[in-house]
Amino acid sequence: MPHEAISVFDIFKIGVGPSSSHTLGPWRAAIYFIDSVKEKYGLENVMHVQVLLYGSLAKTGHGHGTDIAVKMGLMLEDPETTDVSLINDKMQQIAVENSILLGGTQSISFDPQKDIVFLYKESLPFHPNAMTFLLSLKNGENISETWYSIGGGFVVQEGASPNAVKENVDLPFPVNDAEDLLFWCIKTGMSIHEVVMENESTWRNEEETRAGILRIWKTMRECMYRGCDTKGELPGGLKVKRRAFDLNKKLTKNETYNNYEEWIALIKKSSGNFNEILDWISCFALAVNEENAAFGRVVTAPTNGAAGVIPAVLQYFIVFCNGEEDDKIINFLLTASEVGSIFKKGATISAAMGGCQAEIGVSSAMAAAALTESLGGTQKQALMAAEIAMEHHLGLTCDPIGGLVQIPCIERNTMGAIKAITASQLALQSAPDYAKVSLDKVVKTMWDTALDMNSKYKETSDGGLAIHIPLGLSEC
Repeated sequence: MPHEAISVFDIFKIGVGPSSSHTLGPWRAAIYFIDSVKEKYGLENVMHVQVLLYGSLAKTGHGHGTDIAVKMGLMLEDPETTDVSLINDKMQQIAVENSILLGGTQSISFDPQKDIVFLYKESLPFHPNAMTFLLSLKNGENISETWYSIGGGFVVQEGASPNAVKENVDLPFPVNDAEDLLFWCIKTGMSIHEVVMENESTWRNEEETRAGILRIWKTMRECMYRGCDTKGELPGGLKVKRRAFDLNKKLTKNETYNNYEEWIALIKKSSGNFNEILDWISCFALAVNEENAAFGRVVTAPTNGAAGVIPAVLQYFIVFCNGEEDDKIINFLLTASEVGSIFKKGATISAAMGGCQAEIGVSSAMAAAALTESLGGTQKQALMAAEIAMEHHLGLTCDPIGGLVQIPCIERNTMGAIKAITASQLALQSAPDYAKVSLDKVVKTMWDTALDMNSKYKETSDGGLAIHIPLGLSEC
């Protein structure tokens, strides 16, 4: 079997909320499409563009901001660097002027109400998250491209291999599944993060990899810090109030701080009793996913909907387990990324394909393995922790109310973080050979469950909580 090459920077990508598959993916697909048009035909020769959204992208596209993402992509705005505070202004300008600055340079007529079409009852067979770009040139030629957002911000053009760019990379330690990973760890005596770092050297030197990972962590922690310092109501109509702000104020006893470092120092002064630690972990996770829901800058981990689990567990490790050294942070994220890639290769990280088990479940497994190795666990114990975490997310559905990444998504990140820590503790207190279920078996089980799951529980908002709680209403 050929080995798919996935980098740590494929699993952890900086972007904009609220969804990696419904926001970041379509955004990237639009960029790739316009870049191709620019190179082949020239943007000055474009007369009209229209975008068709199918399946899950159509059904929950408004709540996930898919239409916004597509327009940002058509303008070649970079999701990693664009000023998120200006997104609403850009959308308003397009709506008022009925035009869009294609590629950031070429103004063409564009009516968002007509030129982004939500095909609620149509789906394409390859993947539920499908979009087609239709473009007309001034010479009368018409161009059509179909793209799929396959989860975690990964996109693939119809007819192209999802791994076309990296499938021929010759990794020193090729890994398709947990058995491969464990084989290399035993053969070389290296830890999981060491194996991953050696593979990363295929694309860049170690210094660049380290710098990139620390940039990922900086973005995660800034998102967390911002979420804890921002109050108010989340957009979208559900009237969800941000909770991280009030919880942070309560836990810090309203003491003042001026930056992230002072905030962490203040947290470290807390009593550290069990309830307080639980509250902090919840606060960390809530903060990230409230920012995600508000179109803030986040990191896919491995998706936006599950973006709070790994930062929360890593922050727990830093604050309560003396994990603040750069080396420890880098190793944590390397190990987490490898577990995420194993799930992507063997199953899915797309809720539209597998329900929320594919997002929160995978992120919890990633965090559990990383924490276990970071706390001195063996490679077998780390993989055991990942298995435990996923085993207790099997069958978790994706049923977002109003198609928004808010209820139950935000709270689920707190649950995923706590389960990851519990799974790590269980693995660390167990003999490495105790596990009766391997990680590969649970990956296969998760995929089988995904295939059996009714489509109404796969990010369509056609079932579960989404149909029992009316948009804009709440229950006591």
